[in-house]
Amino acid sequence: MTQAAFIQRLKQYRLIASVKEAKNLEKAASAKLSAVVLSIGNIGVIKGYVDFMKSQGIPVFLHLERMGGISHDREGIAFLAHYVKPDGIVTTRNSLIKLAKKQGLLTIQRLFLVDSDALKSGLQSVQENQPDAVEIMPALLPDYIEEYQRVLDTPIIAGGLLRTREQMLAALRSGAMAVSAGAPSLWKEHVHP
Repeated sequence: MTQAAFIQRLKQYRLIASVKEAKNLEKAASAKLSAVVLSIGNIGVIKGYVDFMKSQGIPVFLHLERMGGISHDREGIAFLAHYVKPDGIVTTRNSLIKLAKKQGLLTIQRLFLVDSDALKSGLQSVQENQPDAVEIMPALLPDYIEEYQRVLDTPIIAGGLLRTREQMLAALRSGAMAVSAGAPSLWKEHVHP
């Protein structure tokens, strides 16, 4: 699959299934998806999973850090590219992005944006590695704040990537007891919801 074809599928379906249990392979296969990311399997079963999804016409990406028995080096990536034959990989590791690109695989670089330092290093990493797509996590922090607030008897402080008063208020409205901001300009804001 080419990068252009992948981007077209992203625009068309706007949903990627992250499959974390083998029992969900059939459900993913019957959905209208841009792609599937397999976060399951090992060297003994992954080719079968990839072949199944491709037989359904769904592009397949492997989340390498979740694959057992496959080394994260040049030979491991070459094995995946030439024997398992996924469309691409998902990884947080810069070195794996580079190796996969050399083998002709599409790449999705996963970034965990937990604070301003992670944002800065993530941007730099993407600029250097030029992956085909970037997955930014977390996507729905307010929803998780609500969920944790319902379950925990512990004060929740929401922090990371806050840039505006509105973002701070959204976190507070979702159940956070407080927000933690690194930007001095936000320290002067009145944030009682």
